[in-house]
Amino acid sequence: MTNQSHKLHEDILAISCACVLVSLGVVLFNSHGLLAGGTAGVALITSNLLPVSFGLLFFLVNLPFYYLAWKQLGKRFTLNTFISVSLISLFTENMHRVIQIQDVHPVFAAIGGGMLIGVGLLIMFRHKSSLGGLGILAFYLQNRFNLRAGTFQMIVDCSILGLSAVLFPLEIVVLSVIGAITLNILLVVNHKPDRYQIRKNPDFINIELEVYEEMNEELLSTAK
Repeated sequence: MTNQSHKLHEDILAISCACVLVSLGVVLFNSHGLLAGGTAGVALITSNLLPVSFGLLFFLVNLPFYYLAWKQLGKRFTLNTFISVSLISLFTENMHRVIQIQDVHPVFAAIGGGMLIGVGLLIMFRHKSSLGGLGILAFYLQNRFNLRAGTFQMIVDCSILGLSAVLFPLEIVVLSVIGAITLNILLVVNHKPDRYQIRKNPDFINIELEVYEEMNEELLSTAK
């Protein structure tokens, strides 16, 4: 099996879409003051305690982790991650100009926000990017030690949210944990090191072609 590198225009499109999804997830979280794990969680928690915006804090908290990315994961991953973090910082700061969420159920905000951020992270991981911070560490541990990124992030996220219980109401913490679990389950189930790679087995390719041909024939006969 071999990995196939994405082209530049594919990275641009995918990372842009991922940043929009993550930013919308953050907006849903913010609609009820929910928290997140990782560096995003640290930024959200700090923004609730200090008069500093999430976008600026998220950008600043991630700066030290770029050294690890540059040394261990390569220039491309570091650049893509820097672009992703910068775009999300920009989008979250200006999302209110294009969308206003007047009323949303807190449980939906937790689950829906977790899903949006989780899908955004999946796209980023597939295109050699991340949300920086602990996402960089998770990606490194998965590549180096085959430790699933979702499993690592779920443990860290729940630990951060557990500690936040001393600062925030229990309801907010519980909803935030629901959001974090939703996010990380998506990563655990869908992001595996040996998945989405090209198979060079000719028999496997022939079987796939036969299945597609049968499906096409059925569609054509149905259309007639």
